[in-house]
Amino acid sequence: MKKLTHMALATTLALTGFAASAQNLLNASYDVAREFYKDYNAAFVAHYKKTTGRDIKIDQAHGGSSAQARAVNDGLDADVVTMNTTTDVDFLASTGVVAKDWNKRFAHNAAPTTSTMLFLTRNGNPKNIKDWDDLVKPGIQVIVVNPKTGGNGRMAYLAAWGYAKKKGASDAQAAEFVSKLYKNVPVLAKGGRDATTIFLQRNIGDVLVTFESEVVSVDREFGAGKVDAIHPSISIVAENPVAVVERTVAKKGTGAVAKAYLDYLYSEEAQEIAAKHALRPRSQAVLRKHAQTFKPLQLFTVDEVFGSFAEAQRVHFNDGGQFDKIYTVK
Repeated sequence: MKKLTHMALATTLALTGFAASAQNLLNASYDVAREFYKDYNAAFVAHYKKTTGRDIKIDQAHGGSSAQARAVNDGLDADVVTMNTTTDVDFLASTGVVAKDWNKRFAHNAAPTTSTMLFLTRNGNPKNIKDWDDLVKPGIQVIVVNPKTGGNGRMAYLAAWGYAKKKGASDAQAAEFVSKLYKNVPVLAKGGRDATTIFLQRNIGDVLVTFESEVVSVDREFGAGKVDAIHPSISIVAENPVAVVERTVAKKGTGAVAKAYLDYLYSEEAQEIAAKHALRPRSQAVLRKHAQTFKPLQLFTVDEVFGSFAEAQRVHFNDGGQFDKIYTVK
């Protein structure tokens, strides 16, 4: 009798489009977003229960964003991906894992938040680092993520190149500037969190180039006052794109829940949570409310300087591209 009841329940759930597996979602995300999603997931679980009466469990997988994209491509059954560069989602679209028009499925190019790259120096900024020019000075050790494994690293590289271009450099001069910067890199980190660990736990480097949002994480994990956040004069807009993993949701029947999960990122509650984690909200009202956190600086987009992310990937990060020409992995 018990068996029949379970079968009837499973049938009912399947008919309503919420099979038993739909109550468990996996979000494959980038390294430095873990604290944000911890808070966001709790808010979404409560919202989902309130609006549908159903329970849901969200699991997280974090790592360098490109490594995460490869894991999903190779079979990790994530229902959604939440990344920090569009190239990682474009890669999944090119292999048919996410929809070809993924960036049209949600507002703002399917990026509910943005960030930018800034510098974290040791308390008191002993080396007096103020702008990108200071990172190429002799004797300055710079910690960055490997652009081959993480979006954090790609954004840092593109921000430095774009800074040089915005200051009037030719492509050859920009290449020389970025080459000098990477000569000051003692070790490349795998992802954003690894970079922070190298800087603060292994105590290597004078400056860490990372996302603005990492400042909050550092203060929480290591205690306030360990680092100074330095906003350079010019930096890059880093969109944080999201997509439903079509391959997984088709198999698990989780499409509606996955969409609801990503939709809620645009809600006022989620945008407030993002702001508290120093992720720049798309909501102008929330952004204005947190003006103290988000210092004004000159921002440029990838498209503005590089044409498109796909073009930047092809020219700079594909095997044999500009990055390989200027940096030999130590």
